[in-house]
Amino acid sequence: MKNAIQDYPLYIKLSLITMGLVAFFFVLYIGADIIVPLIFSVIIAVLLNPLVNFLIRKKCNRVVAILLAVTATMLLIALLAYFIFSQAANLSDSMPELKGKFTKILDDGMYWMAANFNVEHSQINAWIAKTRAELMSNSTTYIGTALTSFMGLLVLFFLLPVYIFMMLFYKPLLLEFIAELFKNNRQELVGEVLSETKTLIQSYLIGLLIEAALVAILNSIGLLALGIDYAILIGVIGALLNFIPYIGGIVAIAIPMLMAVATKTPIDALWVFLIYCFVQFVDNNFIVPKIVASKVKINALVSVIVVLIGGAIWGISGMFLAIPLTAIIKVIFDRITPLKPFGFLLGDNQPEIGSFMHLTVRKKRKVE
Repeated sequence: MKNAIQDYPLYIKLSLITMGLVAFFFVLYIGADIIVPLIFSVIIAVLLNPLVNFLIRKKCNRVVAILLAVTATMLLIALLAYFIFSQAANLSDSMPELKGKFTKILDDGMYWMAANFNVEHSQINAWIAKTRAELMSNSTTYIGTALTSFMGLLVLFFLLPVYIFMMLFYKPLLLEFIAELFKNNRQELVGEVLSETKTLIQSYLIGLLIEAALVAILNSIGLLALGIDYAILIGVIGALLNFIPYIGGIVAIAIPMLMAVATKTPIDALWVFLIYCFVQFVDNNFIVPKIVASKVKINALVSVIVVLIGGAIWGISGMFLAIPLTAIIKVIFDRITPLKPFGFLLGDNQPEIGSFMHLTVRKKRKVE
């Protein structure tokens, strides 16, 4: 049967792979409400495992140790969520004033365009009125989407501690299941993959959290020095968006610049841009190499693609999970011989330009 499958034409193999991928991503999409909390739970459980083991070594009951670790984690998450939502509530009180300033800036910009590009004022006014009407008509949809997302976060918050506790409590059972599943000569390989995955999650994500804290502090200090409103909130949001490669950085810098334009002057927006560029320089050249120190590096092209795919399938949660999951997949690919080329493709080890072509030409000449 195996040889029969290998003898299939290439187009049949590609068709089967394509249908398999479509079915796989479709299942991920429709099962997002179940799969995403489970993935977050597994990652957090792996992060908490050293703490649980430490408490057990200190003669603490295993169930009590797990409860203490999960409770402390959920309290930290709750405090962060409370800070963000309380600051966002204060920001919402200032929205009418900010909306008026943004409207004035938009009107001034449109009239400047009309004066410099020979566009009639009536056309500009009609476009502004139409845009405002569309925003008002879509406001109900936006509010409904926001409420749905908020309810999803609440459900996730209450499900996470249950899932995390179960993952930590049933860890021996899950590991024994994997051992029973691979009783042949691949058992050692599976053990290596699990060990490397655990190390990756612990070292990479703990470093990422430390990086986020430092970036939030630097962002907040810079914005406070400029006198930008809600500097700490914007700094923390910018640090969280930093988890999303490239795309998150663009959004993170756009938010304080818009706030500076609305509440200060365009010069302050330029200073915000320069401060964020400095923070990104420090982050990329000092914080990430020294603190994150990930053993698995994903190249920029793959990072952007997987973030977009994660966003399309699971929304914002998918964008945050895209890079850690891709790093875990790379660990698996690197340990399985037939999948090593895909692991190399995901990585950041750039070969010499033209090395493959030179090798091919050399072999061809030898044959001739």
